[in-house]
Amino acid sequence: MRDTLTYDNRCLHHELRRLIDEEIIGGNFGLKNVTEKVSRVAAVDSPVLLLGETGVGKDLIAKAIHYSSPRCEGPFIRVNCGAIPDTLVDSELFGHEKGAFTGAVSQKKGRFERADKGTIFLDEISELPLLSQVKLLRVLQNKEIERVGGTKTICLDIRVIAATNRNLEVMVEAETFRDDLWFRLNVFPIEIPPLRQRKIDMPALVRHFVCLKARELKLPNTPVLAPGAIEPLLAYHWPGNVRELENVVERALILSHEGPLSFAGLSTTPERESSSSERRSSSPNNLDEVITLHIEKTLTLTKGKIQGPGGAAEVLGVNASTLRHRMRKYGIVYGRRMG
Repeated sequence: MRDTLTYDNRCLHHELRRLIDEEIIGGNFGLKNVTEKVSRVAAVDSPVLLLGETGVGKDLIAKAIHYSSPRCEGPFIRVNCGAIPDTLVDSELFGHEKGAFTGAVSQKKGRFERADKGTIFLDEISELPLLSQVKLLRVLQNKEIERVGGTKTICLDIRVIAATNRNLEVMVEAETFRDDLWFRLNVFPIEIPPLRQRKIDMPALVRHFVCLKARELKLPNTPVLAPGAIEPLLAYHWPGNVRELENVVERALILSHEGPLSFAGLSTTPERESSSSERRSSSPNNLDEVITLHIEKTLTLTKGKIQGPGGAAEVLGVNASTLRHRMRKYGIVYGRRMG
């Protein structure tokens, strides 16, 4: 029975690795830079910090790192740091001994101990209380823990992957996140681009979610897309990123079981205006955001006019077709519609 269980466990891990490889949509296009970094860091045990907005798929990238690494046969333990009450964080992460506190009726292994010989994924690391951050720093430095109420030091062989959608540098300046922990976690940062910056992957993502949700909803057939169905999706800003796209596809399948699927009812104006104002009110973080912000400001000045005298192309000193290409790339709405 032990041999059978070991064999079944090995087969399960191989199947999970295959599914992870299949589910990274855009690995050769919009996420090419991310997948290249994943392949480089997977072979080593260095801590990885995944950065990106909510819904971009940080958990999927964490799994890809684990199942592409030498630790792939070991456990992958995911911890949502924001979902654990402050009073239970230490017990959940590091475990406790029997009688350590009221209700501790037996010894319990924590998430770190369960992740031994594998990977622990600390999602929403920014939500971790300061006192727990101190203990996490010890784990990263010495690879050892102590259960709550215990005195025995437990040595671990683990790989730590952390993720956040917040700016940890700002939190360090505000003294809500320890600077020494940030330096430890920020060994190999991977920034996952939002969906609005990788719209080249939109058709493949839509096809993937249509097939996936059709199976989940137990539809007899997979509906086809209506002509031009992708156009409203390309014009939308996607504040909820890939997770929001998944919900939109599922909603369309519920409304139209037999197809063809259309997303014409998707609202684009409020989200685009709010996200644009957010970008204007905050400092851009990377080159793509700087370019997007500059083009949008120029289009506002020219009232949406692109070519001709006084057009955005003339102001920016580029060819009109080049400007349109860049606007499509960054998901910027263009034309007189803006005015």
